[in-house]
Amino acid sequence: MNITVEKQPTCSATVKVEVPAEKVASERQDIVKAYAKNANIKGFRPGKAPLSVIEKRHAKDISGELYSRLINAGCDEAIKQEELKVLSVNVTDEPELTATGELKFQAEIILAPEFEVPNYLGLAVEAPSAEVTDEDLDASLDELRQRFAEFTDVERELTDGDFAVVDFTATTDGKPVAEAIGKSAGFLEGREGHWAKVEDDSFMPGFGSGLKGLKAGDKKELVLTMPEDFPLSDVQGADITFDVTVTTVKEQELPELNDDFAAKLMPEKGMDDLKDMIRMQLGQEKERIASDAKVEQVVEQLNSGVDFELPQALVDQETQGNAMNMMEKARSQGMTDEMIQEQEAEIAESAAAQAKLNLKTNFILQEIAKKESIEVEDQDVIQRISAMAEQAQKPVKAYIKELQKANAIQNVRNSVLIGKTIDFVVGKATVTEVATTETPETDAE
Repeated sequence: MNITVEKQPTCSATVKVEVPAEKVASERQDIVKAYAKNANIKGFRPGKAPLSVIEKRHAKDISGELYSRLINAGCDEAIKQEELKVLSVNVTDEPELTATGELKFQAEIILAPEFEVPNYLGLAVEAPSAEVTDEDLDASLDELRQRFAEFTDVERELTDGDFAVVDFTATTDGKPVAEAIGKSAGFLEGREGHWAKVEDDSFMPGFGSGLKGLKAGDKKELVLTMPEDFPLSDVQGADITFDVTVTTVKEQELPELNDDFAAKLMPEKGMDDLKDMIRMQLGQEKERIASDAKVEQVVEQLNSGVDFELPQALVDQETQGNAMNMMEKARSQGMTDEMIQEQEAEIAESAAAQAKLNLKTNFILQEIAKKESIEVEDQDVIQRISAMAEQAQKPVKAYIKELQKANAIQNVRNSVLIGKTIDFVVGKATVTEVATTETPETDAE
């Protein structure tokens, strides 16, 4: 075979193959003979029909198998010849059979990137403590009391801890926010019957605390500067004027922490049982947070330790999948298609960045797995699929068939391999415990 390989700088290569006429003829003859052995043609005993008849009767199938065999052989030889690390092969044009009997074809090959694996042993990471303190427990209990609080309408001025029911409109530069920015502004388009606690908060600094001292029927103009991390990027750092009318003042009444309260959450259980359950849940959540922190830092260090080109076709494919997931999540959170369309550019940019990070991380971890001889057993894959089936609320056998039909079993195997490898790298890391002020949420309700 005459083979030429042209490597591209974007993890791809063009392979051109010319198969000699004698090789084409020999391969075709072998295929025709194989068809003849099993052919059942009227007028001839099984296996005794002339090869010319067989070749005419099954011309299309024979040509298809011939091209498939020679293309696979040509690509395999090119891969061995150039020692290519191949991710996928795509024959771009219909193979050409010349007048003199040679077969010519061209294939585009996506290659795995070539790079030196960065240092991955003994990486220094920081993680919050997984210890559950009395302060953590008290904070969670207080949060539970807040959830089960009762509210009473009162005729007095708002004070710390009260809730105000308000109607408001919002403007910037003298125009309604949506008009000023030229698109939907969500919360900033105004609300009726909105509940606001009289306290400062990070989402809308100054809104709740600015209502202190007002009573039902009072109006107030609040001019607030939106935080730089405000979810609506068009108003980040902008001054927004809120025209607020208080309709109701509500006093919050918190339940006592006793066995009666515990029984509402855990029938026939007392406060000690409730505290034990909360401690367990807090511990599990703290361990998850600590684990996530380690993984995030390890991934960041691995990625910053090396740079290389990524296959653009894979980047495009991963980006598309990420964008679809982001839009689906936005819809589930109440965003309209119009709002999503307005943020299309931001979604595309974020999806592309995440795609590149995911692919780069996967390539690095796959190389580490090779160096450390980390392997995935069939039992590992079965366990992962069983967990996926349970989450999808589907029978395991039916779920396996779905994965097989979508050719997704290998994706599951690769996902397990990546998970085992990241666990290996994290396990070799040097971990420093740091303090954290956040209290993880529990599921006690």
